[in-house]
Amino acid sequence: MTHHRYLAIISIAGILSWVAWTVVINKLDPFESTGLALGLFYLSLFFALTCTFTVIGFYFRLWLNRNEIYYNHINIALRQGLFLTLIALGCLTFQLLGVLTWWSGLLFIAAITAFEFYFMAREQV
Repeated sequence: MTHHRYLAIISIAGILSWVAWTVVINKLDPFESTGLALGLFYLSLFFALTCTFTVIGFYFRLWLNRNEIYYNHINIALRQGLFLTLIALGCLTFQLLGVLTWWSGLLFIAAITAFEFYFMAREQV
């Protein structure tokens, strides 16, 4: 039952990250300290989304594949959670810079998906 301990740690880190993100949103003025506010916004959102996507991905994998090793599910869910977070934050950054269009967003998603396919192919060998 070690996967429960991993998930508990990830869940607690996710809750703390969402609290930190909420504090950043409510307490920091982006017009006064642009670099600090933006850096803390992205950092807290990175950890919050990664933890959230990891936990959701783990339970989704567990629901789909009941006969596999739990440790594998956690590793794959963490990797895919990181990739989904990179997609979200990358598109958010593109939007901040004013260069996000539907095709640039799709191209970015395709690039991250290619990385995932690379890691999936490496696992099969």
